[in-house]
Amino acid sequence: MKFTLSWLKEHLDTSASVDQISEALTDLGLEVEGVENPAEKLKAFTLAKVVHAEQHPDADRLRVCRVMTDEGEKQIVCGAPNAREGITVVLAKPGDYVPGINVTLSVGNIRGVESHGMMASERELELSDEHTGIIELPSGDVGQRFIDWLAQNDPAKVDPVIEIAITPNRPDALGVHGVARDLAARGLGTLKPLREHGVSGSFPCPIKVTIDADTAGEGGCHVFAGRMIRGVQNGPSPAWLQDRLRAIGLRPISKLVDVTNFFTFDRNRPLHVFDAAKVQGDLRIHRAEAGQTLVGLDEKIYTFSAGEVVISDEKGIESIGGIMGGLETGCTEETTDVFLEAAFWDNIQIATTGRALKINSDARYRNERGIDPGYNMQAMEDATQMILDLCGGEVSDVVVAGQVPDVSRSYKLDAKRVISLVGMEIPESEQRQTLTALGFRMEGNMAHVPSWRPDVLGEADLVEEVARVASLTKLQGKPLPRITTGVPRPILSPIQKREQIARRTSAALGYNECVTYSFIDRAAAALFGGGDDATMLANPISSEMSHLRPSLLPGLLQAAARNQARGFNDLALFEVGAAFSGGEPGEQGMQVAGILVGNTGPKDVHGASRPVDLFDAKADAEAILSAMGAPAKMQVMRTGPEWWHPGRHGVLCLGPKKVLGIYGEIHPKVLAELDVKGPAVGYVLFPEEIPVPRKTGATRKALQISDLQPVERDFAFVVDTSVQALDLVNAAQGADKALIESVRVFDEFVGGSLGDGKKSLAITVRMQPTDKTLKEKDIEAVGAKIVEKVQKATGGTLRG
Repeated sequence: MKFTLSWLKEHLDTSASVDQISEALTDLGLEVEGVENPAEKLKAFTLAKVVHAEQHPDADRLRVCRVMTDEGEKQIVCGAPNAREGITVVLAKPGDYVPGINVTLSVGNIRGVESHGMMASERELELSDEHTGIIELPSGDVGQRFIDWLAQNDPAKVDPVIEIAITPNRPDALGVHGVARDLAARGLGTLKPLREHGVSGSFPCPIKVTIDADTAGEGGCHVFAGRMIRGVQNGPSPAWLQDRLRAIGLRPISKLVDVTNFFTFDRNRPLHVFDAAKVQGDLRIHRAEAGQTLVGLDEKIYTFSAGEVVISDEKGIESIGGIMGGLETGCTEETTDVFLEAAFWDNIQIATTGRALKINSDARYRNERGIDPGYNMQAMEDATQMILDLCGGEVSDVVVAGQVPDVSRSYKLDAKRVISLVGMEIPESEQRQTLTALGFRMEGNMAHVPSWRPDVLGEADLVEEVARVASLTKLQGKPLPRITTGVPRPILSPIQKREQIARRTSAALGYNECVTYSFIDRAAAALFGGGDDATMLANPISSEMSHLRPSLLPGLLQAAARNQARGFNDLALFEVGAAFSGGEPGEQGMQVAGILVGNTGPKDVHGASRPVDLFDAKADAEAILSAMGAPAKMQVMRTGPEWWHPGRHGVLCLGPKKVLGIYGEIHPKVLAELDVKGPAVGYVLFPEEIPVPRKTGATRKALQISDLQPVERDFAFVVDTSVQALDLVNAAQGADKALIESVRVFDEFVGGSLGDGKKSLAITVRMQPTDKTLKEKDIEAVGAKIVEKVQKATGGTLRG
């Protein structure tokens, strides 16, 4: 939306500067996208007078002029045919930038004669395309600024143009009068009332209008008004109207067409004029049949789909309702009788038809956003008067089909609620004054919405109007009051705290955090137990995001594959987020997942770098669980799901049904499906499964350290090769849970003298007494229990 400063002042009595207006508009929600100020590029030029002109000694088409300037007499070489003694010209001095030729002047030497500047033409100053000669001014003093002379004699050429961005909810600001109303409400001037005209018809309108039953009202045309004006004299518009239209980027066409364009931008009221002599019979507003065509004013052929609203006479379609007129009935210089139309259309229908036909006209832009239905009949009168003033003619009575829709509504203004929501102390009187200035009618505490504001649909919109006019830039930050005295209570829930700890611990262990989509493709989801209909999206973004993720691992493995494809082979990635078992509330859980791919570090001379293994993942998983508050002693089982390597994973649990996490090597088939060059190890932890501590105080319990000497004993058991070391360790640990502090495997021997199918597992058992020093018989008793437990659990025997 563009308008000039002088155009705005036709509706707003103000002395505010362009900068003040621009700042206020943006603050009001009408963001200023740009200001074109022609005076900026002309401010360096001054007036001068040619006191003498003679032929150049070495060029037939050049003249050497002596020019009186504010800096004294200067010599200038000029090639313009009208360069002569006595004329007042526009002077560009050395150092001045000339926009029309994109040159910064300097002292020149033209065919042996020095030239100290130039006398400019209109094209060189980008005032017009005229370049047959230099500018000759009828008046002006030597040294006077050219922009000051233009402001007095031709103000349109230095009139600033303001362009604002209009959001879809503010169609009232698509007219200059609506913009002026907002500025007046802000206090930047006084809104000038519109002059309402009333033109009586002197004869019945020979063209009648009707609206088909299936087109009248909602979804079609609410009201269609028209009248004939005969005996008009069409032709070029007056200079003031042409200047305004050119300033906002429109091409003046003729008086009749320019009047409709003027109302489109001045009042946000699209109108249309038919050449009445080319209209056969009456006009009918109806829905088009599929395949019908029309040549529009832009000389393009449009083919209609069934149901699109059009205007027809007896011979066929003549206009696309509310969007564009037809070429055949368009007005020309020879037009003497016109039919003026003012209608109110359904905005959804306008948008649908405009998109289908790919027409972007000013009429469609306004009609689909919403114009003022209450101004429809008055717009007919105002436009009629303007046509009479410019073109003359005789006016008929107004013919009307349909009726203006009733859009009246009102909402309660709760002054205290406004203050509470906005956060500023705005007196009730100021709130009421603001709404009144915006066109609302106040009755008690009820605000009646003006017909030009289709966006105001509730009490919240009243609050918004008051707030934007009061200016949210005046909001002052205030600290929130403390609910309780002293140290505030924690605001994070235990689960949120665990998420935070998991992120920090994972990062401290050297992992890089990933944030992947919650949506993955069906194939990847199926690899991790998902991909069913319960987790399928109804409207996925793409085929690669069709299902909710059942685990965080597929996203991390896909990220690893992308990194490997780019040459990054040693990776440590983690993510904290939700995984989904279904699409209903409650069918999701929080997970902490991480993967290790490649080597533990770069190659070095000491050979410290090695491929990552499941024990790396186990150590990291236990460290993160410990940081989140998991018990120090957990069982390790091998009952993990199928996407883990069957013999190289462990399930960390407090029992068969209380799983805290899983670690291990990812199954090679899964890695192959996801294009990950393995092996890859990882872990998945479940923070929500960690038991909440009984005591939640901020203090830690006292550190318990025994002052008694611990005792270590080694045992070697011969077992079948199928026996898992973990079963043996768990059996030994259970011999005396209070006394035995730890059990660890330190050696394994297979075959040899043990025979086929046998192996030897050696363990170290550390016993830590707390009440008395262990004697030899106590140690032997515990050792006997260990041997008994291991033999019962694994069938192993103590190696001799």
